[in-house]
Amino acid sequence: MMKFRFRRQGTDPQREKIKQELFAFNKTVEHGFPHQPSALAFDPKLQLMAIGTKSGAIKIYGAPGVEFTGLHKDTTAVTQIHFLPGQGRLLSLLDDNTIHLWEILSIINVPNFLSLSATRVTVLLLLKSCDLLCVGTEGGGVYFLEVPSLSLKDNQTLLQDQITHSLPEDYRCGKSLGPVEALQEHPQQSGKILIGYSRGLVVLWDLSTRLAEQLFLGKQQLESLVWERSGNLFVCSHNDGGYSVWAVTSGNTCNHQPVSSTIPYGPFPCKAISKILWRTTQAGSPVLLYSGGMPRASYGDRHCLTIQQDKDHVTLDFTSRVIDFFTVHSVEQEREFDEPSALVVLLEEELVVIDLQTPGWPSMPTPYLAPLHSSAITCSCHISSVPPKLWERLVNAGKAQQSRQHTHRVRSSLSWPICGGKNLAPPPKQQELLLTGHEDGTVRFWDASGVALTPLYKLSTANVFHTDCDPSDDPQDPSNDPDMQQEEEEWPPFRKVGCFDPYSDDPRLGIQKISLCKYSNKLVVAGTAGQVIVLGLSDERSDHLVDVSVVDLLYDREGFTWKGHDRLEPRSKPAPFPRWHCMPSRRTQSCDLIVCTLHPNDSLAMEGPLSRVKSLKKSLRQSFRRIRKSRVSGKKRTITTPTSKVQEANAALAEQEEVAPVQRRIEPRSADDSLSGVVRCVCFADTFLRDGTHHGPTLWAGTNSGSVYAYALEVPGVGSGRVCERGGASESSVCVEAVLGKEIQLMHRAPVVSICVLDGRGKPLPDPYEASQDLAIAPDMTNAHSVLIASEEQLKVFSLPKVSAKTKFKLTAHEGCRVRKVAMVVFSSTAQEDYSEHTLVCLTNLGDMHLFSIPALRPQVRYDCIRKEDISGIASCVFTKNGQGFYLISPSEYERFSLSAKVLTEPLCFGWLYGLILYQNIRANKYILNNFKNISVILTDLQHFPGPVYVPGRSLDTALKTTKLTVHYDFSCETKKMIILLLLLYYSIDCQSKWCMLVYVCPQRWYDNAASGQRNPQEPDGSG
Repeated sequence: MMKFRFRRQGTDPQREKIKQELFAFNKTVEHGFPHQPSALAFDPKLQLMAIGTKSGAIKIYGAPGVEFTGLHKDTTAVTQIHFLPGQGRLLSLLDDNTIHLWEILSIINVPNFLSLSATRVTVLLLLKSCDLLCVGTEGGGVYFLEVPSLSLKDNQTLLQDQITHSLPEDYRCGKSLGPVEALQEHPQQSGKILIGYSRGLVVLWDLSTRLAEQLFLGKQQLESLVWERSGNLFVCSHNDGGYSVWAVTSGNTCNHQPVSSTIPYGPFPCKAISKILWRTTQAGSPVLLYSGGMPRASYGDRHCLTIQQDKDHVTLDFTSRVIDFFTVHSVEQEREFDEPSALVVLLEEELVVIDLQTPGWPSMPTPYLAPLHSSAITCSCHISSVPPKLWERLVNAGKAQQSRQHTHRVRSSLSWPICGGKNLAPPPKQQELLLTGHEDGTVRFWDASGVALTPLYKLSTANVFHTDCDPSDDPQDPSNDPDMQQEEEEWPPFRKVGCFDPYSDDPRLGIQKISLCKYSNKLVVAGTAGQVIVLGLSDERSDHLVDVSVVDLLYDREGFTWKGHDRLEPRSKPAPFPRWHCMPSRRTQSCDLIVCTLHPNDSLAMEGPLSRVKSLKKSLRQSFRRIRKSRVSGKKRTITTPTSKVQEANAALAEQEEVAPVQRRIEPRSADDSLSGVVRCVCFADTFLRDGTHHGPTLWAGTNSGSVYAYALEVPGVGSGRVCERGGASESSVCVEAVLGKEIQLMHRAPVVSICVLDGRGKPLPDPYEASQDLAIAPDMTNAHSVLIASEEQLKVFSLPKVSAKTKFKLTAHEGCRVRKVAMVVFSSTAQEDYSEHTLVCLTNLGDMHLFSIPALRPQVRYDCIRKEDISGIASCVFTKNGQGFYLISPSEYERFSLSAKVLTEPLCFGWLYGLILYQNIRANKYILNNFKNISVILTDLQHFPGPVYVPGRSLDTALKTTKLTVHYDFSCETKKMIILLLLLYYSIDCQSKWCMLVYVCPQRWYDNAASGQRNPQEPDGSG
């Protein structure tokens, strides 16, 4: 009978359905700059950019909000990427000598790939016809592959011996030509390619006759080649820091000397020019762009790219290595000039775009791919539902800041040049802010409302203090202005470009905590050296002295030696704060804002020796005993310990009898730890602490030793408060008295991670300011409150004001993990608009997410989110209030995820981007067909390339009678899909159209789920 009564109940179908409507885990988008980029490509027809990384990832970007990510099976570096222009396909070359063909269906790797194990591939060239791929190798041979099959054409292979026989005897000299360094197709005559060898030889090869049309006998080691648009000239760069211009004439087979040869930064030895571009303009003078070429002795360690046009000469000086670059220019065959509009430079740590149309060639702000790690990220904070007024003020402050930065330079008026695809995501219902604190003392504000993480504003706290590297008291000293220093330098004409700066002036400036009140516009920033700065948002720039108060938290510690950073001394002159005014701040010898340390002797004594175990089968006696032991009172109890070996053996035997075979035994922690008094978390709440009838403001503090202290706060009214003097402060201030009301000592002594007070309905109390200003739903103050305390090992709910244990969940004993992050999240239902639940979300040291109902603490779902080896990712995780989160997957990238089935921020794109090119033998992809709901069918004629047009509501019969159409269908079963495909196949054959395209409008994660065999939660089951 007893076994039946206490047997674990089965799952409730109704509850399981509610869970599916509330919870769903998805990794939605990656914010920031790709980690360790290694390759770059651009599709001038689709206006798309692709970036390959050393980890084997390929990321494609278009207009803001248009993003795709793909990953090779092997984590091998991507060395080259080439688009098939206008087709939504691309080729990738990996470091393991394999070539892969991709189709942009949310990046699906087509099974066609080739592995050349005989020799290493050095360069790829895709002909304009997109049907032939030229492969240059380290052995000097050139191979030709058919596209898209990637099959080798043996009869077209060009070996080095065939070229050597055509060379003059004096140039041959028994030396090898070296690897193939460059391949370029003739811009006007298809079927002719330039082949550049490392030794310096350049060959104009005719593919149709398989003969060398011209030989250009260079004597300097070759690095790169580029054609002039007319095809009458080409330029090659060399490893001595120079470049040569060669003329292509029909009557001369061998050319011994170039038209001109220049070493721009000579005559002293220079580094190699790794890549060069030549772009023609209608103005007359071409634009020459090349990377490298700096004098070895003076500037050999700089990462530079030079732009030259007539007398204009600028050397862009970057803080990280140049990976690759390209220009956005006209590619239409009928155009006479290139007319470059923008230069896009991929660096190792950031992306830089230069406006080539505006005089002075200014840099452009990037709407995405901003380097989050311009200075190392030390902390982060998310603000949801930002009020419109605060948002507008932040946006205006950011625009004003950009205007000040371009005071001495011309500002770019060019629109963002990488604008392919169309973002179909609806505008965000609310604005979201992501605040990041950095090692250099800056706080950066990011627009996290959509897919693109856009920078809004940067706040620097370094101008408030004296630093080790800046002894000057005047932050506006002209001698410290880098712009003034640059003007003094004459040659080379360097210009600092980019915002990546890995060096910090002073390690004490590092930001450790950020808190922003979105209603009062107050920002609190805490730093490594114990500085706490309180700022208020202002509409105008302000220069004023900062009020300083010194709080010594170690005044009663005799014999204690502080081993941390020294204090930062404030500047004696007014500090400039654009759009912010600094309020009275505090400097402490620690980095916590409210409470820093508590003496270990302040903790309550343990109630007795405890061996924490998990038991699935407990007798009623054991259960009631544990309930009594969990009740916490203010009385200190003496610690009773066995005094004899017999008692110790009996106690050990009793403990062993209580432990079930599936239980985990957790040893109690020592109370003598020197860090036991460190405060881990604080919480303000308006609740019942002294009795059940009177509530008031309280402060809760949890420590490293499992102690929780609850203080009743006496907040005086304005003008009636007690005035006290702060040590080191010049002004008096009103004091808030804190009276200790309750002390809770958790028996396991695990560090307290989070404290949250629940109202009478079991919901978290709103923020005190929100409640006082009627900005949130009023909490239930009629029924008894409770407090939820989360330690590293368990979750526990106590009633208030009696402080008696109500329920708990031993996470470590059950799951063998420890709590690292805790958040209270509101999950909304996808089925009922007015239904939502407050849920406790726990991130553990194993990287998994546990969701619990409150206040009952019943486990709901569990998701694997972060790899357990990714310690920095777990430590950097931050949750939003609506069920999303961010964590660092690299120093420069945030992974965004969602635990909510309703709230998702993910790419939703339309246009040629989500296209599967289907030739006359339409290839149906089983995974794709089974994993979407909405399809737009677009039939176009290749000769009249109109682009897709969305025309909803047209019937299939009407649509098939036209040559250019768009039809929108809602598929719910496989039969309808196959009917449509058969009709499309019949239509394409009957009308002899060159191609047709299926455009899928669905989130990228659906494709990822399809590839892994998972079913999407929104996908219909196909019934009916």
